[in-house]
This record gives sequence, C-alpha cells and structure tokens, in this order.
Amino acid sequence: MRRVAAVVGVVVLGLGALTACGDDKGADSNASGGTSQSADQLKVADSGLGKILVDGNGRTVYVFDKDTAGKSNCEGDCQAKWPAVAAGDSTPKLDGVEVSTITRSDGSKQLAVGGLPIYLFASDSKAGETKGQAVGGVWWVVGPDGKKITTQPSADGNSGY
Repeated sequence: MRRVAAVVGVVVLGLGALTACGDDKGADSNASGGTSQSADQLKVADSGLGKILVDGNGRTVYVFDKDTAGKSNCEGDCQAKWPAVAAGDSTPKLDGVEVSTITRSDGSKQLAVGGLPIYLFASDSKAGETKGQAVGGVWWVVGPDGKKITTQPSADGNSGY
C-alpha cells in the first residue's frame, strides 16, 4: 500500500512540474527577461484607433520614442511592463512595411518595424486592447504602414476590435 501511495505521489508531483513548465501561449514573458512568445506573425487588425499592427495572438504592438533604429532602450522595469516582441525563426512579411530583427543587449532577438523595435503592453490583457497608447507620451500603436499612430486613446483606453 505504501508503495502505491509513493508511486501516485511521484506521478502527481511530476505532472505538477510538467504543468508549471508547460508552453503557455498567453504568457507575456519567458526566462530571457520579458520577451513575448507570440511573435509568430504580424498582421493588420481594426481597432478604435483605426487599422493597427498586432502580433500572432491579436495583441497590439507598440513603438517607444526613446528607441533608435536598430536599438532598444527598454530594459529592466521597462521591459517588464513592455515585453519585446520576440523574433521567431523567420521574419514576418507585411506588404509595404519593413519588418526586421534586432539583437537586444541580452542577446535575444526582437522584431522591428521600420527599424524600430516593437513591444506589447503588459496591461493589454486580451487581443484588441490598446491601453498602452500614448502612455507617458512615448508609447505608440503601430499603423499598417509601419508608422506610429499618435491619436489619443478613447476615454476608457480599451479600444478593442
């Protein structure tokens, strides 16, 4: 009886460990310090701010005014709130928009649009939200042409599809 209980206990603990380490596609960050796991593709979606770029999970992507072409200046606490859109094995293609990959200071790869790194906003909890629009006057949603949209957000800050 003890042997059966021990085996059952080991199985339960093992399953718990596997579940804790599983691939959570909704996660905002990974072990490399807050890099988005949802960059399989970029696409255009409708929002309260007009047509915008979103990641493969439909989450709004943003640019940061303090970045320069080819270089991210969002590290540490900034990156916890604004996870980088990770570059996958291939660079997504969008008609009329330059999509590239940059190397962050930690060596991880991040997608860039028009040379500028792109990010998600941790407080956008579901597809279509644009709560990060105009935060601090330096974070902006990206339009389908790859340029930042500077329209001020709606009063509720939750412009969904």
